[in-house]
This record gives sequence, C-alpha cells and structure tokens, in this order.
Amino acid sequence: MSNFYHFDRLAKEPNLVHAVTKKSIGSPYEMSLALHTGEDNRDIVSNRWSVAKSILGLDSIDRCNFVVANQTHSDHVQIIDSDISLGWADRESAIADCDALITNHKNVILTILTADCVPILLYDPIREVVAAIHAGWRGTESQIVIKTIESMVHRFGSKPSDIVAVVAPAIGGCCYEVGEDVAEHFIEYTDAIEDVGDGKYMLDLPMINRLQLLSVGLTRENIQMSGICTSCSVNEFFSYRREQGCSGRFMSIIGMLS
Repeated sequence: MSNFYHFDRLAKEPNLVHAVTKKSIGSPYEMSLALHTGEDNRDIVSNRWSVAKSILGLDSIDRCNFVVANQTHSDHVQIIDSDISLGWADRESAIADCDALITNHKNVILTILTADCVPILLYDPIREVVAAIHAGWRGTESQIVIKTIESMVHRFGSKPSDIVAVVAPAIGGCCYEVGEDVAEHFIEYTDAIEDVGDGKYMLDLPMINRLQLLSVGLTRENIQMSGICTSCSVNEFFSYRREQGCSGRFMSIIGMLS
C-alpha cells in the first residue's frame, strides 16, 4: 500500500510537489501528523520529517520550509511571504487561527491536517501561486475556498480560470449525517444534501466545495475530486466520525520547488 495519494492533475506540473498522506500501520500513531491531539510530540515530528523526506527527497528537503496552521474552522486566510518554517517542529509557532494558506514563494511547503473535513489544494501555474485549505462544515458555510481564491486574485493577479484545484479525501455524502442545525446552512445546494427523515440529512461537503469553486470561475476540467470518503476508507485515512473521535490526522501538502 502506497503511503501517499497523488492527483494526476497536479503530478504533471513541473517543479510542483504535492501529496496526501495515508495511515501507516507500524509507524508511531499510524503516521498521524498532528501536534495538537496529545500524542508524543517527538514521534509526531519524526513522522513529519519521514513524510517530508519521502515526498521531497534528500536533495530538496534542506532548502524547504514547512508551514502549518492552528486550524479553528474559521474563514481566515493567511498569505505566507517569508521563508521560514512555522508550526512544523512545534505547535507554538504555527499560524494562529487560520484555515487557508497561500504563498508564491518557492521551497515553501503548505500543509493542512484533516480527519474527515475537506482538504483543498490550489495551484495557479501562470502566476505561480499555491494554496492549501481546510474546509469543515463551518468553513464551507463561510465559503473559505472562495475567499482564498479571491485573495489569490487580489494579491497575485491570479485568474480563476487558470487555477487548478484538487479536493482530497474527506467524509462523503454517503456517511456525513448532520442535523437540521447544520443542514439549514446548505439548503440551496439541492444536489449535495439529502433529507433522510427524523430531522437528519446526508451532506456532501466535497461536492459543495466543488460547486463553490465553479461559482467563482474555475473550469470543470481544472477541478479534480479524489472521490474518496474517509469514513468508507478508514483503513487508509483517519476518520474522526468513523473512529468515534480518533486523534489521528493525515496531511495534505503542496509547494513549489526552485
């Protein structure tokens, strides 16, 4: 079993690196990469470096900086304009209260941690800008993916039609049951929500984020969906719901190399 999931649409881009990590039986905490869930920090940081070496190789790893955010289900977008690692080896230096990262710097690797929420990676090959987004239901409701693209347009001159987006493994509409308190925020997305009775609904957050990407000008051919539900694929990906509150998190990663 491969330790990474890759997207064909991004894999063909020169000097771009990306990956979505998977569980690894036998590794500490099954290769969880989260520093905020109570595991031994030394093991988690060791896992992170193991992942980085596998993705980047020894020739590139020493010149790269890694950026992690303290995710809070917000709609806050942070542009990374310095060449420094943040939140990689310790939680204290992570970007505070943030759920989307953008950079045009080479050798800066952006990361997102999830275990059911929707990870989205963006790449503008014309302006050479990358972004990594964490969209739970609150972030999706506040349209964090649209706000991230708007930031790319305003700061770097990106055109939405140039941007490539990939939606990584997340809990799917097959497994994500919510109550009326959540469903009421998404009623207009009729194809992504199903009333199953007794005040319960099945909600397809990956689809809603895809619809939001289309609404802001991305083209259909530039959006690639993993089509993987983390709850259904719990042997490969952490699923907070399926594992009833697991502490493990997998990481979605993107960056440009010089």
